[in-house]
Amino acid sequence: MYNKMPSLQEELFPSTPGKFKIDRGNTMNRQFHRCFASTSTMFLWALFLIALTASYLSFQSFVDSGSRYFSASWGGIQWEKQVRNSAKIHRSGGMSVLVTGAAGFVGTHVSLALKKRGDGVVGLDNFNNYYDPSLKKARKSMLNDHGVFIVEGDINDAKLLDKLFDVVAFTHVMHLAAQAGVRYAMENPQSYVHSNIAGLVTLLEACKMANPQPSIVWASSSSVYGLNDKVPFSELDRTDSPASLYAATKKAGEEITHTYNHIYGLSITGLRFFTVYGPWGRPDMAYFSFTRNILQGKPITVYRGKNRVDLARDFTYIDDIVKGCLGSLDTSAKSTGSGGKKKGPAPYRIFNLGNTSPVTVPTLVDILERHLKVKAKRNIVDMPGNGDVPFTHANISLARRELGYKPTTDLQTGLRKFVRWYLSYYGYNNRVSKTVN
Repeated sequence: MYNKMPSLQEELFPSTPGKFKIDRGNTMNRQFHRCFASTSTMFLWALFLIALTASYLSFQSFVDSGSRYFSASWGGIQWEKQVRNSAKIHRSGGMSVLVTGAAGFVGTHVSLALKKRGDGVVGLDNFNNYYDPSLKKARKSMLNDHGVFIVEGDINDAKLLDKLFDVVAFTHVMHLAAQAGVRYAMENPQSYVHSNIAGLVTLLEACKMANPQPSIVWASSSSVYGLNDKVPFSELDRTDSPASLYAATKKAGEEITHTYNHIYGLSITGLRFFTVYGPWGRPDMAYFSFTRNILQGKPITVYRGKNRVDLARDFTYIDDIVKGCLGSLDTSAKSTGSGGKKKGPAPYRIFNLGNTSPVTVPTLVDILERHLKVKAKRNIVDMPGNGDVPFTHANISLARRELGYKPTTDLQTGLRKFVRWYLSYYGYNNRVSKTVN
């Protein structure tokens, strides 16, 4: 129980009934003293309430900060334990790898491959909605089943990156986080600058200040070859004529990484991927959307280039890309700096990772029809000016020599594996398929 604080009116006029004698001579004097006493009391009560409020707010701030510490998407004792356990190395001579974009297509496969051979792996992904986040969540669940912990966060979060490097002394970083897609850049150009340029710089800043500095392997793109018409594309070719904003941000990434290598001694390897496909792939890719629309009986749009020439791509199966990624990690030399200071020159490398066997898009559709046992409804149109290029073709001689890279999966085999996964994942196995005409 507590005493009710009297109001100013109650101070001046008693509420207890009864008779009382009025001393007219001293009435005004007594009222003045009562008023003064009442004002003093009010002042003390006000001070008390202010102190009480300040104490409450201070306590609430402490509770809130503690609550954020234990309930935030990252941070806290349990979170640090999960990160350390995931980063543990279980093989002699193994590595501890931070994989950005770990819930993405390539990131998932690389993380699994590293974990299965005994390396420590910690993933980082922001689970954005560029395509269905439920697919990323399913990949995350699969990785979790294999002991890979994925931190939900953005590579632009410098505090998060600093915390990760504080908790684990990563030997390597596999940087696969990026805003992908050529055509989407026309709708949301800012997302490409945010992820592919600003995010890359934030990550490199964290790597340069780490002690020891990790070796870095990151995903560039075959898109940097842009409007080149000399084939196959070689790492020695000029890459100063990008055809899309996506390509321009990847080209910028190559220049930025070269700068950090030169100034801070970071060991950096860039990988130019050529049209990666396979199970758990990206729904925005042509082969994926073709499969979906063919099964749903919807028409597919097949673009063709100038003079009615079919577009061609150097389709590269995901398992072959993973081999190239792991080979790059295994052959990457150590960085030479620490705490942002360079102690000597460090290697800077660029490799093509492709299949070196381009296939036309109509041929891709033919193969899908055979595997799906459904005839596609093709809508053939001229390629719009949206940043796409008419063909890609990789020269992989350098990767063969330096990484031991050797692709082994042709498009026919790779698409069969993809279709098998697609039918299983989306529940088509028990449905009746149409027969090819």
